[in-house]
Amino acid sequence: MRILVTNDDGINAPGLKVLTDIARAFTDDVWVVAPDTNQSGASHSLTLHEPLRCEPVAEKRYAVSGTPTDCVIMGVRHLMLDHPPDLVLSGVNKGANLAEDVTYSGTIAGAIEGSQLGVRSIAMSLAFGFDGSGTIHWETPLALGPGIIERLLASDWNPAVLMNVNFPDLAPEAIAGTMVTVQGKRDQNLLHIDERFDTWGTPYYWFGFERRKSNPLEGTDLWAIYKGLISITPLVPNLTHLAEMDALAALFAGER
Repeated sequence: MRILVTNDDGINAPGLKVLTDIARAFTDDVWVVAPDTNQSGASHSLTLHEPLRCEPVAEKRYAVSGTPTDCVIMGVRHLMLDHPPDLVLSGVNKGANLAEDVTYSGTIAGAIEGSQLGVRSIAMSLAFGFDGSGTIHWETPLALGPGIIERLLASDWNPAVLMNVNFPDLAPEAIAGTMVTVQGKRDQNLLHIDERFDTWGTPYYWFGFERRKSNPLEGTDLWAIYKGLISITPLVPNLTHLAEMDALAALFAGER
């Protein structure tokens, strides 16, 4: 098996090392192609208006001056062109990717691009900030991630579907189980804008996010994480709302 590992937190992120170690539980043929800087929030964006740099930093390990999408394309269509990967792993993200996060997430985008290139792809993220200790439980995906991947690979899994795996903010022994979930929706907007001023008195702005629990529906990714469960959500990039499409088709029936 050949595995391509990427992320959005950057080539030096601790979660990338965790995911690389997870990949090496399956094979020695692990390639790492990750952004040279943090690309959180890059979503499924491409670098089109400037050249990409792809610098080798170790054997089978490359830093790319672009987005996670760029990295996966560079890996599959260039660096590994002679023998494409059998699996793309993206993460482990420092912070959960739940509910509407998936539309912003560069971690999810790495898996989206892998699936669009016909490769089975899994995004992995780790929640933090809820247990009150400030600890980031990297040992949890390291201990439990290989088993999840092994079970997914043993299934009849369509490569067009990417798997979004989120680990709760708990030590491995405290995990309550694993649940297949639907994408949830938060009941509040956690985005805020922080206005500041430079030394010339000119305003500038930071987008910020509060880590505050919502009240999600049972069976959603948010609900599972709050209950101490690992959440696995199958996702597809097709955003068509079929019920609304049927209503619109009836509305415009008979028109050319």
